[in-house]
Amino acid sequence: MSKKLPIFYSALLLTGVNLLLRLVGTSFQVYLSGRIGAAGIGLLQLTMSVGGLAMVAGMGGIRTATMYLTAEELGKGKPKHITHVLSACLLYSILFSGSIAFTIYHFAPWIAENWIADTRTIDSLRLFAAFLPVVCLCGVMTGYFTAANRIGILAAVEVAEQICSMVITLGLLSFWAGADSGKSCLAVVLGSSLGACLTLVCLVALRLRERSGTDGRIPVASRLMQAAVPLALADDLKAGINTAENLMVPRRLALNTATADPLAAFGMVSGMIFPVIMFPAAILFGLNELLIPEMARCSAAGKSSRIRYLTQKSLRVALIYGLVCSGILFLQSRALCISLYNSPEAAGYMGAYALLIPMLYCDSVTDAMTKGLGQQKVCVRYNILTSALDVLFLYLLLPKFGMAGYFISFFITHLLNFILSLGRLIKITDISIPFHVPVLAISAMLFGVFAASFLGGSLQRIAAYLVIFGCALFLTGILSREDIAWFKGLIQKNDLT
Repeated sequence: MSKKLPIFYSALLLTGVNLLLRLVGTSFQVYLSGRIGAAGIGLLQLTMSVGGLAMVAGMGGIRTATMYLTAEELGKGKPKHITHVLSACLLYSILFSGSIAFTIYHFAPWIAENWIADTRTIDSLRLFAAFLPVVCLCGVMTGYFTAANRIGILAAVEVAEQICSMVITLGLLSFWAGADSGKSCLAVVLGSSLGACLTLVCLVALRLRERSGTDGRIPVASRLMQAAVPLALADDLKAGINTAENLMVPRRLALNTATADPLAAFGMVSGMIFPVIMFPAAILFGLNELLIPEMARCSAAGKSSRIRYLTQKSLRVALIYGLVCSGILFLQSRALCISLYNSPEAAGYMGAYALLIPMLYCDSVTDAMTKGLGQQKVCVRYNILTSALDVLFLYLLLPKFGMAGYFISFFITHLLNFILSLGRLIKITDISIPFHVPVLAISAMLFGVFAASFLGGSLQRIAAYLVIFGCALFLTGILSREDIAWFKGLIQKNDLT
């Protein structure tokens, strides 16, 4: 087995790759919005929502379960057991994804007509179903390579997959699809599917080259079901309700007299605003990917002090980074929307959702750590509650308040989910978070945004905000010299401790 990277440099590498892939994805979304318009983006989002639901159902929680079980065996010092773990995970994935793929393929015309209300998406749904098992098997292999800390190899394969997908998709869009929304959906699905085929072939070949031995049979089925089934229930429920929401939003928006084009309004927020505000989160996704197996390894080895250390540091990093991104995107919302989409109307949406970035980023880190500590069943209960509330709020608020109701529902349900998840994490790790820390940090961000907004140039506003925000953090004691020394120590010691 090749040499593994220290966790800090693994996170750094994943961060770079995630940034690159997110930049390519966001650029593609900008290109697509200019080619097929906001209404076309809305249709694509509805199609991909159904496809996303099928993928989550077919995955059945197996990617995270593979990471969790692999990390457990490595934490126990039994790497030869991993062959049995992977065999069970691959079989589980084939059964789940195959059944879902057959269902989607068979019912594609009915789904297109009754869910999406556009029969142009039938071919896209059937093509997605045909490649669904490949995508889900990729989830097993990427879960293994992440847990085994084979980040360098995984990063190279993911970049190759993205390049392959983009070349195929752009070629189809340029020479075949034109401005047709239905053909554009088909081009996107085919490009991503062929990229997944490349990833699966590469990762399986690399795993076979390891020639890892085995050490007798071990009971895997019960452990796999305990890890995967709660995740599958939570993910399926969340994806199902999200898909129902996406399909419901344009129809309920049509009842709002102030919304002229419901599909365009939905496409503007989901297909244009969300990709931009979540783009900086790529820096945290590398950390999240490693936190799940790292927490599982520490839990299996009984390293409670390291778990508390990682939890506190990760939450602090997510909060400060989220506040930095929130302030910058809020200040630059109008300039970004005009330069990217030539849409001043989108600036108001981006400014509003930018203020939610700290909560969204902290929630993603919290979710990764709770999964790494085996709290999948608890996540199911939280997702059921918040998702049900989201559907209820959207149904009631959209006809009366339009997209403002969408924002209100999004804010309330995500805040509730974050509070519940954070409370659970605090309980199981026995950490303490002083109340004044987030309050002072948020106040520093708001003060920095207010002061920088009086300046004229974009670069001047950003520079002023960063200086004011940084100084405020130091003056309030949120950021100290010890934190700077800790970060320098990461680079010198190549570790997170």
